[in-house]
Amino acid sequence: MKKIMSGNEAFAYGAYLAGIKVGAGYPGTPSTEVLENFSKYSGVYAEWAPNEKVALDVGIGAAIAGKRTLVTMKHVGMNVAADPLFTVSYTGTKSALVLINADDPSMHSSQNEQDNRHYARAAKIAMLEPADSEEAKSFVKVAVEISEQFDTPVVLRTTTRISHSRCVVELEDEPAAAAAEEPLEFEKNAPKYVMVPMFARQRRLVVEERSKKLLEYAEKTPINRVEMAGDELGVIASGVSYHYAKEVFPNASFLKLGMVYPLPEQLIRDFAGKVKELIVVEELDPFIEEHVRLLGIKVRGRDIFPGISEFSQGRVRQCAVQAGLASSNPNAPAPGAAPQLPVRPPMLCPGCAHRPVFYALQRLQVTVTGDIGCYTLGAAPPLAAMHTCICMGASIATVHGVDLAKVKGRTAAVIGDSTFFHSGIAPLINLVSNASSSTVIVVDNRITAMTGHQPHPGSGMTITGEAVPEVKIDAIARAVGIKKVDVINPFEFDKLLETIRDHTDSNEPSLIVAQYPCVLSIKEKKTVPTVDLDTCVECGVCLRIGCVPLSKVEGGVAIDSALCNGCGFCGTVCNQGAIKVAN
Repeated sequence: MKKIMSGNEAFAYGAYLAGIKVGAGYPGTPSTEVLENFSKYSGVYAEWAPNEKVALDVGIGAAIAGKRTLVTMKHVGMNVAADPLFTVSYTGTKSALVLINADDPSMHSSQNEQDNRHYARAAKIAMLEPADSEEAKSFVKVAVEISEQFDTPVVLRTTTRISHSRCVVELEDEPAAAAAEEPLEFEKNAPKYVMVPMFARQRRLVVEERSKKLLEYAEKTPINRVEMAGDELGVIASGVSYHYAKEVFPNASFLKLGMVYPLPEQLIRDFAGKVKELIVVEELDPFIEEHVRLLGIKVRGRDIFPGISEFSQGRVRQCAVQAGLASSNPNAPAPGAAPQLPVRPPMLCPGCAHRPVFYALQRLQVTVTGDIGCYTLGAAPPLAAMHTCICMGASIATVHGVDLAKVKGRTAAVIGDSTFFHSGIAPLINLVSNASSSTVIVVDNRITAMTGHQPHPGSGMTITGEAVPEVKIDAIARAVGIKKVDVINPFEFDKLLETIRDHTDSNEPSLIVAQYPCVLSIKEKKTVPTVDLDTCVECGVCLRIGCVPLSKVEGGVAIDSALCNGCGFCGTVCNQGAIKVAN
C-alpha cells in the first residue's frame, strides 16, 4: 500500500517503524509536525519541552537508559541545544538517539538562514539528508542503525521544502504490539557518561576512532549512490537539490548523497574520474563543494548557483543556462507571462490581543526590545512599535543592556508566553541580581500560537491533551524577586496604558502579564461593531491600529464583517464615538 505524506509525517512514521519510543522537541517551523504526528502512534511517549536544550537533555537521558529516542527542532533550535549536542557526541548512548533538524532556506519563518550541516562536522557526528518523503521515512531506520552501531547521535537534516512537500510513501507492516515492559537496568558507567576532563579526554579518542569508522561506512552505504548516464557532466547533490538537478540535467551522471557527513572521499574521487566536468548543486553554503576542493578535485558550484535563498527547478535551470550547462526550458512560461500576485504583508490577526499592547507602546513612545513569536509583527507599520528582535529570549537581557546605556525615554521588553518559558526566565533573574529597573511585558495568549497552537508549560496540558498544572508567569516573576508585577487584560486599554506608564516610569525591575487567549482559539465570534459615518470625522485614528477588517471609504471607514472578530478595540480608540461596539 502507498500513502501521500509530507516529509514531516513521513519522519514520524519512520520513527514509529524504527522502534523509537520516546520523542521530545520544541515547536518551530518547519519541524513542528514531526513530533505532533509521532505523538499519535500507539506505544510511544512524546512531549513538548520548554526549549530545545531541555528536549535534547531529555532525549539523552532516555537513550542512555536504553530507549530509542527522537528529538526534533528547527535550525536555530540547534543553537540552543548545541551544548549537550557536542558532549553527547563524546558519551554516545546505550540506545539510538536521532535528531531531526529542519533548516529554513529563504527564511520563510526564521530570523536567519543558517546551514546546519556545519554542526555535524563541528560535533563530529553523522548527518543524513533525505530527498523526499519516502527517504524521510526510510532514513530514520538508517539513522537508528548508525546510532546504535557506532554509538553516536545522528542528525537527520531536512529543509522547508522536504518537510512540507508531499509525495508517495510505501507503507510497511506496523511493529507488533509490545508486551508489558520490565523496568530497565540503568548502566552506571562514569568513564563513559560523566564528562569531567579526566574521562572526556579518553572519550575524545573514542570519537576520533569512530569518525574513521563512519567514513568507511559512508563509502559503502547504499544511501550514497552513483547514477551513471554519460561522461560529459557529473553532478553531486543531496536533499531536494537532487530532484531539481535531475530535472535540469537529465543526461548527466549523478552522485546522490544521502549521508552528508562524513562525506565519502573515495566515492567522490572515483565519480569525479568518470566525468569531464563536475559540479555540485546545493542550497546555502558550499559545504560539499569545499570538501571536494579539499580533495584536490576540480569542481564548480558556488560560481554557478547562489548561496542565498532556497532553490527551485526554475532557479537551478536559470543558473545552469547562464553558465552554459543547460538549455532553457521550451515549456516554461515566457518572462512576465505569469500574473504577479499583490504582496500581502503579514499582520496580526483581527481581534489579536497583542494589538492593543503595541498600540499602547506606540502611544507612549516606548523603545521596545522584542522577541520571536506572532507579536514580532508589532514591528510592522502602522504599529511600528518593536525596535529589536534577535533570538528567542533576547528581549529581556537586551532591554537591560539598553537601560545600562541610559537612553532617553521609556523602554520595555516584549516577550511571548512560550518564549518566556523557553529562555526568558534566566534573563529575568539577571534583572533582579543586577539591580535593574527594566520593564518586561509578557504577551500571554495561553499557547504557542505562531507554530500552530502547541501547548507550553503555562497552557495546562501536554502534547496529547492531558491536563497538567499551569505554570504561572506572574508567580515565577515574584519567586525570582520581582516585586512590581501586574496581570491585566490588554483590551482594558485605559488600564493597559496606565499600567505600562507606571511600570516604565518606576525605578525597579517590573513585569506585566498582558493575558488574553489567542483569538484563533476562541470559538465564539462577538458582534461586529458598526460605524456611524455621520459622527466619523475621518481622523484616521482607528486605522493606526493596523486591523485588517478596517478600511477607508468615502466619508469615513468601513468594517468588513467577514473578517472582523468583534473584539471592539477599534471602538475603544475612536475618540469621536463613531464606532459602536455592542455590549
